[in-house]
Amino acid sequence: MLEVRGLGIRFGGLHAVQNVSTALTPGHITAIIGPNGAGKSTFFNLISGFYQPTSGSIHFLGEDITRLRTHEVVGRGIARTFQTTTIYKELSVLDNAMIGHRVRTRAGVLDALLRTGRERRDEAASRAEALRALKRVGLSDRAHLPAGALTQEGQKRVGIAMALASDPKLLLLDEPAAGMNPEETVNLMGLIRELVGGGLTVALVEHKMSLVMGLADEIVVLHHGQKIAQGAPADISRDPAVVEAYLGSHAHGGQMGMAGPAQEGGTPRA
Repeated sequence: MLEVRGLGIRFGGLHAVQNVSTALTPGHITAIIGPNGAGKSTFFNLISGFYQPTSGSIHFLGEDITRLRTHEVVGRGIARTFQTTTIYKELSVLDNAMIGHRVRTRAGVLDALLRTGRERRDEAASRAEALRALKRVGLSDRAHLPAGALTQEGQKRVGIAMALASDPKLLLLDEPAAGMNPEETVNLMGLIRELVGGGLTVALVEHKMSLVMGLADEIVVLHHGQKIAQGAPADISRDPAVVEAYLGSHAHGGQMGMAGPAQEGGTPRA
């Protein structure tokens, strides 16, 4: 589905991402992990068009999207969320989700000012897709509440609904469980599984190893901007290079996800 080849970006003399090659399997959940400063969010920014790479290429569904701008990438079927909840708390849950669909509409500023037929059709389409997205994340009964009135978990779901409203094929989740308690994290895992069961492919950056090990089909490990390992969770948890890079001397028996720092609540920040 998605293939990156030799991907890299420099900021001045610093290689934030360097020579990363990987591929995401359709219908799978791929976790991107690594210690602080490993280049995980930068990697997502490259895929989603927020940054332009200084080397390498990105192919999505057979098309080279390396130089596309962000809205063009979204239009191709890649949507993402961010580490911090980027919702409009004063707007309703429905209005937030409708914003996510606007990339699929054609009406411009003049259409909006004159309330043209195209604007009305686009608005109706955005409303329908937003309601569909809210149903998928379990918020259809809260559509008319202010988004800021929801719990942290609810606001995270609004952010996911905004991404879903753009009708993506690939969903990038940047630390989706940040700020959530254990119960909310379990609920989020269930939602992600449902979305993948409904046909989505998901890649996520996450530092909660309980979530990663319990959810991911495959894990990609970055360290100092480079890929040092890729494989199934069971294999990654035993990889000496990964344990050394990600957990260091705090690893218990070289097993990621075991008792201690590798578990939720004591996990090193990624």
